[in-house]
Amino acid sequence: MIAVIADIHANLPALEAVLADIAEAGADEIVVNGDLVNRGPSNVGVVERVFGLRTISTVTLGNHDDLMRKWVDRDPDIPGLWFEDPFWHGMAWPARQLAAAGHIDVLRGLPMTHLSERPGLPKLLFSHGSPRHYREGYAAYLDDRTFGEIAATYPADMFIGSHTHRPYARRSGRYQMLNTGAVGAPFNGDPRAQYLLLHPQGGLWQPEFRAVPYDQAAALRAFETSGYLEEGGLSARIFYDELRLARPLYMGFWEWAEAHERPKDWASWDAFKGRHAERFQTAV
Repeated sequence: MIAVIADIHANLPALEAVLADIAEAGADEIVVNGDLVNRGPSNVGVVERVFGLRTISTVTLGNHDDLMRKWVDRDPDIPGLWFEDPFWHGMAWPARQLAAAGHIDVLRGLPMTHLSERPGLPKLLFSHGSPRHYREGYAAYLDDRTFGEIAATYPADMFIGSHTHRPYARRSGRYQMLNTGAVGAPFNGDPRAQYLLLHPQGGLWQPEFRAVPYDQAAALRAFETSGYLEEGGLSARIFYDELRLARPLYMGFWEWAEAHERPKDWASWDAFKGRHAERFQTAV
C-alpha cells in the first residue's frame, strides 16, 4: 500500500495526524508529492520530520519548495521588486528559516517526478502538478486532449498529482488521473488533513481518499507563537485565513487587486473582504 501526501505547507499538526493515520492503515511506502513548505509557520519542523521517515520512497519538487530556493538564490525568475515589497514578507520569512537551518540544498535537489513500477500492477507517475510543470494540476479544467498529450510524452498508467489542494479522480481512456488533495491547506471547504492511499487489489491500484481530523487550533496558534503572523505581514495573514476557512483566498485577492489596479496592501485586503464577504463565512 502506498500513501501519497502533499501540500503540507509547513503545517506540522496536520502532518503528524496524517502520519498516524498512515501507520494505522499499514502503508509500507510514502510518497511526498511536493510543497512541504511555505504558507505556514513550521517549515523547519516539517522538513526534518519528512526526511526522518523510514518509509519515504521519494519527495517530489513542489512550486513552493522551488520558490524558497529561488528566494534564497535571488533567482531572476522572481521580479526584483518583490524582495523589497512588504506583501512578500510571508515568503521571505520561511525562506530565512529554511536557509538558517541549512535545508535549502535539500529542496534544491528534489526531483520533478517519481516513477513507481511494481510487478503485476499499473505503472504510477507522481508529480506535484503534471510532469510538464509543477503548476499544471490534475483537475476538472484539464481537458482530455491536454491530458492525452501528457500521457503520450510521459508513459505511465496512472498519473498522481497534487497542487490544487482538492482531491480529484478521473479516467481518460485507459489512463487515470488522481489528485491527492492537501494535508496542510485544503481548498475544498473541509478543514481536515487530506491525502491519498493506493491499495493493490486484483492487479489494480484502488484509490482511497482520506480526510483526517487534526488540531487545527494548534496549527493556527503556531502562526502567532512562531512570529510568522507578525513578521510575515499581509500574505501570512491571508495564509492564516486560508487555513482557518479551508478555502483559497490568496490568488483571488491577487487577481482582484491586479484587475482593479490596487496595491496589495492591508487597505486593499479590507476592501476585498468587504466585496467578497461570502468567501470569509465559516461552514455551518
